[in-house]
Amino acid sequence: MILPFTFASIPHIVFGAGSIAKIGELSARFGDSVLLITGGGSLKRAGKLDEITAALHAGGVGYAVLSVAGEPSPDLVDSAVAEFKNEKIDAVVAVGGGSVMDFGKAVSAMLVVGKTDGLSVTEFLEGVGTRMHDGTKVPLIAVPTTSGTGSEATKNAVLSRIGADGFKKSIRHDNFVPNVALIDPELTLSCPAEVTAACGMDALTQLLESYFSTKANPMTDALVLSGIRAVGKSLIAVSTKSPRNLSARTSMAYGAVVSGITLANAGLGLVHGIASVIGGSFDIPHGAACANIMGPAMKKTLEALKEGVPGADEERSKVRWRFARAGALLAGQESVRESDTDEYSRLLIETIYRWTELLDIPRLGTYGMKGRDIERLASLSENKNHPVPISREGIEQILRERL
Repeated sequence: MILPFTFASIPHIVFGAGSIAKIGELSARFGDSVLLITGGGSLKRAGKLDEITAALHAGGVGYAVLSVAGEPSPDLVDSAVAEFKNEKIDAVVAVGGGSVMDFGKAVSAMLVVGKTDGLSVTEFLEGVGTRMHDGTKVPLIAVPTTSGTGSEATKNAVLSRIGADGFKKSIRHDNFVPNVALIDPELTLSCPAEVTAACGMDALTQLLESYFSTKANPMTDALVLSGIRAVGKSLIAVSTKSPRNLSARTSMAYGAVVSGITLANAGLGLVHGIASVIGGSFDIPHGAACANIMGPAMKKTLEALKEGVPGADEERSKVRWRFARAGALLAGQESVRESDTDEYSRLLIETIYRWTELLDIPRLGTYGMKGRDIERLASLSENKNHPVPISREGIEQILRERL
């Protein structure tokens, strides 16, 4: 039986190699002046920034350029809004990794509010501020240059303040879904191996957590399975021996946008419930945090599923079968017999551990985490929509394993 569910809106998606050439005509739909937000310089080094600005010019669209680097902070958003709130900005075009798109999403959400009320974005952050945003924004075109966060398809922008009292929180509204997601896999060809690997593991985490989520539904399941197939056959190749394989990069770009759509509809689980806390305390790329946590968290989850709770055996069996189905897909196998559930569930865990080592993901200690931090981090972490609750002690074990 199919239970009731809801499905959030998604952006108008333009997908395919060479589609960046359409950025001018797409921008012109919103007006003749855009704020072009880019990352720290990779677009320019790859020769793509000139291509983008030429396409904007050909479409009759003027632009101002704002470059940002690193994880976006509330202060950085406020500064950008103060700089451009009195300019004619018909749309924001955010071209870059997940951080750039989140930054662009927050700026588009605050340009109107900042102009009229002069409020800081901090006022609207979940768990930090006290205000609810009304969803009014400047139209947004999101153009990913990495394959990971799926921010081009989600309704939230994640902002960070790093430190002992730091946080990693979202400004969120249904209207914040980008108006257009332009996904050109050619833009990811020059993405460095370590970034490709971390972002790809983030996409995989989002797909798996969406699939195992207590809020999963038939539509998210169908998308998730196609995304796992795409990531399973391509992540290792683009991160190691075939970084310029356009077919594999295209599969990863597809898997990433699908992961964004499914997380927006099914929610996330324990890995992100821990990773967001780590990201607020240490200067660590989000993908690297997820990659570190995913293996131990999934292993701990499978152990909990096998323990069983009176009255919940049937539901846990269903989740274990999902573990097995995901493990089979990552191995390139479509079907799983019920008798093989344990084997392929173990295979999923083994694959995640193997990939974490093969992709040379730096351990958490590399980013400054110490043993003394574990108790505090575990106390702040959340299970979110995880299929079984993992205790604080269990979370401490997960963190300690990857220290």
